Amino acid sequence: MTASIAGAGWLVDPRLQRLFRAIARDGDEALAVGGAVRNTLMGLPVNDVDIATTAAPPIVMARAERAGLKPVPTGIDHGTVTVVVDGHPFEVTTLREDIETHGRHATVRFGRDWAADALRRDFTMNALYAAPDGRVRDLVGGIEDCLARRVRFIGRPEDRIREDYLRILRFFRFHAAYGHGAPDAAGLAACIRARDGLDRLSAERIGQETAKLVVAAGAPETAAIMSDCGLLQRVLGGAADLAGFARLHGVARDAVVAPAGKADWPLFLAGLAVWTETDAPRLADRLRLPGAARDRMALAVTMARSVGSGFDDMAARRLLYRAGEIGHRDALALAAARGRIAADDAFAHHLALPWRWRTPRLPLGGRDLMAAGIERGPRIGELLAAAEALWLASDFTLSGADLLERLSLTPPAGQAPRT
Repeated sequence: MTASIAGAGWLVDPRLQRLFRAIARDGDEALAVGGAVRNTLMGLPVNDVDIATTAAPPIVMARAERAGLKPVPTGIDHGTVTVVVDGHPFEVTTLREDIETHGRHATVRFGRDWAADALRRDFTMNALYAAPDGRVRDLVGGIEDCLARRVRFIGRPEDRIREDYLRILRFFRFHAAYGHGAPDAAGLAACIRARDGLDRLSAERIGQETAKLVVAAGAPETAAIMSDCGLLQRVLGGAADLAGFARLHGVARDAVVAPAGKADWPLFLAGLAVWTETDAPRLADRLRLPGAARDRMALAVTMARSVGSGFDDMAARRLLYRAGEIGHRDALALAAARGRIAADDAFAHHLALPWRWRTPRLPLGGRDLMAAGIERGPRIGELLAAAEALWLASDFTLSGADLLERLSLTPPAGQAPRT
């Protein structure tokens, strides 16, 4: 099957065309490869453009410099040079053949054979090349798979998986992002047979791939398939809330006031696998997740419990104050996903609170308490906590003077606490 993506905005970008002209000379070719070509055929947005070339890395460096571009040898040992054109970086990689495969970094040799370069890649939809004029070069049947939204391994799935067992998770992640219908049967069967290979992967790599998977549009259906195959439990190390995870995706899709994005993977991972505050550090440790993600998951679960029947405007303001804007949204979304509140007009109203109400500051501080005669020490913290509780109960209406009075304290004459 043939195809053309002539006229694609990223392809006609003068910066990219300038890069093509700089590298593709003296018998060498330079073609766009991978995600940009795949996404264009599927009608999806393109974020990054990668280039494959027959030119060896030193030649790419020299030609880029000669053309007034800025080459950076970011991964030159593996054939990759980043070329900056008018402030925009492009990754340019020399055609390769795998000599030895051992996970993330294979031993490669550079070559000029486009078929050999294609055959070393994972899925057919990722092994598509596009010439500067838009003609797509397909050596593995990737065009047909793109149009059918079918994620298919190149060659024997078992061989591709043995080269890097992370491809098991990538198979499911790509199906969640780009697939339609049931997963490719041969690929699915190979992933199930090879699932013990996940134990050979670092926790960091599994965590990074899982974070990408949970935000994909088809993640709920894909997670259910992984669960049926015994793969999801192997990744998470615990029970998954598949029904709640599916509802969370629906809530995020419909909540146009605060749409979810890729950066929200901690929320979706919490919706899938964090039931209590203790699950967050356990999962974060298992998958070597960043501390910020661990804390966000724990906060979402904790704050979601404060949302339930009778949740009103006052409660929403209190939630926003305690959790912050992101925590407020996470808690509401998770509460709706787990059936604590309905995802109705009232939910949308509460979700939009940060747009119409600015969180105030407690109108009383430690200096005010010391000015009222309290000595520096633990008593200051205790009184501030009591003042904050009174202030929240008043729906943020009590002034600093009011709080001092409620605490049976009096500021010095002529000195008032901040308001």
